[in-house]
Amino acid sequence: SFGCSIVVGHRHSGAMEAFTVAPLSVQPATPVTPAVLQASPNIAPQASGNHGFTQTLVGAAAAAAAARGVTRAQRQKRRATRLAQPAGLDEKRFPVLSRRDAPVGSFPKMPDSVHPGVVSGQALVDLLNHAKENGYAIPAVNCVSSSSINACIEAARKMDAPIMIQFSAGGAQFYAGKGLDNSEFHAAIAGAVSGAYHARAVAEQYGVPVILHTDHCAKKLLPWFDGLLEADERYFERHGEPLFSSHMLDLSEEPLEENIEICVKYLERMAKVNCGLEMELGITGGEEDGVNNEDANPEDLYSTPEEIFQVYDALSKVPNGFFTIAAAFGNVHGVYQPGNVKLEPTILDKAQKYISEKIGAEEGSKPVSFVFHGGSGSDIKDIREAVDYGVIKMNIDTDTQWSYWSGIRDFEQKYHDYLQTQIGNPDGEDKPNKKYYDPRGCIRAAEDSTVERMEQCFKDLRCVNVLGLGSPDKPKNVLGPRRGGLPS
Repeated sequence: SFGCSIVVGHRHSGAMEAFTVAPLSVQPATPVTPAVLQASPNIAPQASGNHGFTQTLVGAAAAAAAARGVTRAQRQKRRATRLAQPAGLDEKRFPVLSRRDAPVGSFPKMPDSVHPGVVSGQALVDLLNHAKENGYAIPAVNCVSSSSINACIEAARKMDAPIMIQFSAGGAQFYAGKGLDNSEFHAAIAGAVSGAYHARAVAEQYGVPVILHTDHCAKKLLPWFDGLLEADERYFERHGEPLFSSHMLDLSEEPLEENIEICVKYLERMAKVNCGLEMELGITGGEEDGVNNEDANPEDLYSTPEEIFQVYDALSKVPNGFFTIAAAFGNVHGVYQPGNVKLEPTILDKAQKYISEKIGAEEGSKPVSFVFHGGSGSDIKDIREAVDYGVIKMNIDTDTQWSYWSGIRDFEQKYHDYLQTQIGNPDGEDKPNKKYYDPRGCIRAAEDSTVERMEQCFKDLRCVNVLGLGSPDKPKNVLGPRRGGLPS
């Protein structure tokens, strides 16, 4: 036999009360016989023999099922009552811990549908349209840890702006852990889902709109994409929205017709759960996350208005579908010497005019929502011009990788003599160094450096003070390492 403790909880006035039941002794199974029944006063068969005992068990099971049904109905009734009640201040501040399902809150300068936290569906559409109509774009940062997610959302709140958090397949695998097997892309799927849940847990606390997105997905990575969509569909069943706001398909290496065909197929599925699609047309040069296009044909680095219209026309026919287009206009991943990258944002302007004429839109319309890949190191003139032509999202990865590393490097240089041993530093041979080598010290320095770099990115994209919240208050009750907080 073995013992076990049972903890029983019930909800009472919003709190959980726990009761401990004495350990149970569980014996090996014994055949049910008349002798056993006679020796067991808690089991009273209504008729002699095993037949009566069976009837008793069936009756007990039916009664238990009925009780569960009543309990379930009571829970649903209580939930409906709670949702009908107005939201209090605490529930707005801590929605993850709240009993409310629907997001609460709005912004003075945003459409009513846009709320704090992760946005999807109509809120996503309204937010991106607001960006296009008001001449700004939203920075999209590739994140590989909870720390980098926190830094990006912190920067967004500081700049009073929305932010996009996105994961590549490699970054998602790293998020799950490099020690985890990635057969069938299981680690990459788990990492992206884990990052999404983390972003959802903290986004509403910072109080800004966050778009959850996944980056380049080539044809060989489609199993990863499928796994993410399954996560979206499961989340949608429970919460009425997808886990992620949108995903990107990068089939630019495939023939254009195949690229479009696969994108249409996936958008039809994604539209059912209000999830957006970003597709890539043409090739982004350079190297990122193991994908090397440094030797790409120069012609492939520039899309044509006709190609962009083919994509727009096909995807526009998907009911309830929402999409953006990462058209190529000389974009290159990475940072290179000035003059090595030749961007031509006018391609986007020509495409907008061409498509407007094709669909009979008013002159000056911008029917396409464009995405700017390879934003790191780009000239401010090219960035602003691209935004003017309908870019609503710009990817940034290389620059934030550098800023994160730069913060760690500068921390080590500043406290070098305190980081060589656990005990002993310039202040004394017996002085401990724990508060210096505590990982929170250098990680926070990396976050500070990233926030600073992101501020410049928001300014470049004119994505500053667009929410109407004003400057954030200084955080209170900030806890540091056990020994006196972070070094200053």
